[in-house]
Amino acid sequence: MIRTLVFAIIILLYGLLNFWIGLRMWQLAGKYIAHVPACLYWLVFWFIVLSFILGRLCKKFMAPEISRFLIVLGSYWMAVMVYLAIVIGLLELVRFIDKYFAFLPPGGFDQSPSALMIGLGVVMIVLVIVGYGWWNAGNPQVIHYDISIPKQAGTVKQLHIVAVSDLHLGNIVHNGRLSGLVDTIIDLNPDMILLPGDIVDEDPLLFIQQSMGHTLRKLAPRHGIYAVPGNHEYIGGHGAEIIIGLEKAGVKVLRDEAVRVADSFYVVGRDDLYSGYYRGRQRSDLKTIVQGIDNAQPVIVIDHQPVNLNEPEDLGVDLQISGHTHHGQLFPFNIVTARMFEVDWGYLRKGNLQVIVTSGFGTWGPPVRVGSRSEIIDILITFG
Repeated sequence: MIRTLVFAIIILLYGLLNFWIGLRMWQLAGKYIAHVPACLYWLVFWFIVLSFILGRLCKKFMAPEISRFLIVLGSYWMAVMVYLAIVIGLLELVRFIDKYFAFLPPGGFDQSPSALMIGLGVVMIVLVIVGYGWWNAGNPQVIHYDISIPKQAGTVKQLHIVAVSDLHLGNIVHNGRLSGLVDTIIDLNPDMILLPGDIVDEDPLLFIQQSMGHTLRKLAPRHGIYAVPGNHEYIGGHGAEIIIGLEKAGVKVLRDEAVRVADSFYVVGRDDLYSGYYRGRQRSDLKTIVQGIDNAQPVIVIDHQPVNLNEPEDLGVDLQISGHTHHGQLFPFNIVTARMFEVDWGYLRKGNLQVIVTSGFGTWGPPVRVGSRSEIIDILITFG
């Protein structure tokens, strides 16, 4: 009941925001464009606005290609919507101030050709922002970290890790981008690869159809590939299938498990914070997971969401690697994530615990990043 109510409120707010955007764009530009009747404008507008929802809710009743098209169209609209809302909101502020100070020519927002020029200007500004964000999202950077852990790790003196979170393989991030990622990782030649969640985006269909597991199998670091589930592995109800697919691709998925690697250090993988919501069983607390391990050796935790960092700090964890935040993905949401998390991107030292949070490789929703970068994390750990 609560879930349905929250969903209804979100849909209502989404509809009201888009109605305001659509109305303002019609008043500024739409009604001045020849041969565009209001009914056609609103029909096309609401089709685009609702395409993501239709593609998600009705995918069982339509061809996969149609559902995928609607989801991708709606995903792009989300980015356009954000920046239309910001730019139009700024215009509304200018209009409000003008009522008191009258510094603009009369009728500028209400009469052609000035209103049309303003409307077209809004469209051009938003398209430039979203176009840049699309390019930015598709050109990941490699971020390097050199860190020291003051513990002996058997015969391992240094450990080279590549960590890639939030791939979101599926409708937006296809096998072509995954192949490029794999080539980059091969060039980096790590000893171990860590995948901190949201690897497959809800539905494993495209992962299977495009043989993404075969692409992942090209990776063969000597100390293995370890992953944990993120919230998106569970959202679509296909968590078990996704984990089986990853395991077949040579990825060891850890759900509240600790493994000792090369008799030298530990990798601890935590199930996602929201797993209990989707699986009906809460994840184990970290104290239970690490019970019995030798804390004299380095302990590396993979946890999709960088929450409750006091827990790994108190239990003597040396390094935690997380993702999930996307560093906001679209400005100004990075301001929100910075307030939500103790560290939403980058490096944090908390006592003896070191934390690295990556903004991730892929994107959720729009394949657009503004104010954040797609990234691959390259870590060199020196022990002792």
